[in-house]
Amino acid sequence: MKTMASPSLQFHLLPSLSKFWSSISPLSQHHTHPFSSTTSLRFTSTNSTTTFTPKPLSPCFALTESNSPNSTQPDPKTLLQDIAESFDLPSDYFAKFPKDLRLDLNDAAFDLSNGPILDECGKELGETLLNLSRAWEVADTSSSRSLVAKLPLIEASLTGTAKSALGKRLVAAGRRFQSMGQYGQGETQKIAKAMIAAGRALSAYSTSAVIDKQPKEETKTLKFGALQVEITPTKANIGAAIALVFGILTWEIAQGVQSTPENSLQYANDNALMLAKSLRGTLLALFYASTFLSALTSAGLVLLGIQLKSEKN
Repeated sequence: MKTMASPSLQFHLLPSLSKFWSSISPLSQHHTHPFSSTTSLRFTSTNSTTTFTPKPLSPCFALTESNSPNSTQPDPKTLLQDIAESFDLPSDYFAKFPKDLRLDLNDAAFDLSNGPILDECGKELGETLLNLSRAWEVADTSSSRSLVAKLPLIEASLTGTAKSALGKRLVAAGRRFQSMGQYGQGETQKIAKAMIAAGRALSAYSTSAVIDKQPKEETKTLKFGALQVEITPTKANIGAAIALVFGILTWEIAQGVQSTPENSLQYANDNALMLAKSLRGTLLALFYASTFLSALTSAGLVLLGIQLKSEKN
């Protein structure tokens, strides 16, 4: 049987509970407070107060220069060795080239040895490149392989200027091999890839060196198939004189043909006479056209010689 507390007892307990909660509240407020910051902690007791203030965290990061040129730059000697390996071909490989590829091979030889090669590359490297150029011109694969194998050995003794000159020549010659397309098992493309890669590395390798360059004289070259002729002011003037003489000769021949009257032509029948008159007109047109073209060529060569002379000066 439950017993219920009397109302008077309940009213008597309420003041006591109020005093109890009021005594607890300051203590809870004193011991429970939010942290003032994330880097300082405060612990408080009834007897003493101890404050711990740790040092601010300052993480240090070691930055490594990973993009420095020395760490990413390939070794030119290794790239030159790749060229030597790409020339490991059968002894008659170049000799079997068709006519168009032989022309490309001659162009590669010209790009490799064009200009003042001994002055730019030095005696040893210059003579090696000249011999290699001659080997390409005669399609000598064995000599080409032995000469290319010397390049990694010579590279260590090259100056910055010589490396730069060698790099430019390798890139130019490599593009000639690249234009040959997929011949055979793709050997020409392997040669082109190795030469261009080594050439670009050598050119970039020597950019940090101080190079004192003399003004390079620009040369113009006239090509007729495999024939290559360097154009100079003297050669231009000589060509103009030859064109002028040829023009005078064709003019005299045209005048001689024209001075022959048509009524002096005597043939057995009318068909032969008509054929002779047609041939006479054709010859006149041909010789007059040759005279005009010779005069135009002579004038153009004279102007070209004057331009080359002014550029040289």
